[in-house]
Amino acid sequence: MGSQSRHSRNKPKERGELIHLCFHGVGTCAQEREPGESAYWVPRELFLATLDAVVGRDDVHLSFDDGNRSDVDVALPALVERGLRADFFPLAGRLNDDKSLSAEDLRALRTAGMTIGTHGWHHVPWRGLGPEPIQRELVDARRVLSDASGAPVTIAALPLGRYDRRLLQELRRQGYERVFTSDRFQAHPRDWLVPRYSIRATDDLASIESLLAQPQRFRNLRNDLASRIKRLR
Repeated sequence: MGSQSRHSRNKPKERGELIHLCFHGVGTCAQEREPGESAYWVPRELFLATLDAVVGRDDVHLSFDDGNRSDVDVALPALVERGLRADFFPLAGRLNDDKSLSAEDLRALRTAGMTIGTHGWHHVPWRGLGPEPIQRELVDARRVLSDASGAPVTIAALPLGRYDRRLLQELRRQGYERVFTSDRFQAHPRDWLVPRYSIRATDDLASIESLLAQPQRFRNLRNDLASRIKRLR
């Protein structure tokens, strides 16, 4: 993820801080699969400009949720061209439909140096699920994605960002090496629970560059507190 630093402009002020940027779709969302999905698709031009802004930044990591076709049609060639790497979190239940990634696509991502994680089977929150659905989302989906991509899946991204103490305990029990959230604050290299900033359709290059230059401290503290409360409930 990220690339080796060639300069230090716009780096966060505190040592060790990482900014994780998360994308869901690039281009136009032709048909929403769930209400509000299009709000998380970003124009291709903004996506490419964002990649240009993070080239050479080893403090910025990239990830892609949901496993949309744009991950390989747009994101993959743009990442390879710039020497960037990223984590991809597809949904096992959408493999091989015409709007999503296939097993062949997952292997192509792996071959290009990308990492494959899991986003579960269906795009549903994992918090509060019973034994059968949690088995499908945390265990079965992981197995399917591992088989499809040709390598073990060891990381997960929480659908809709929802979690609590019991879910995190189960994810640890299942041996996940890292778990990614939608909490909007900075991360540290040793984090097991990794916060990310989702880039949305309402963003523009100025807002993204502002985030990369100096993340908003007050918002970070507020979201960090919210995350701590989630982990305790």
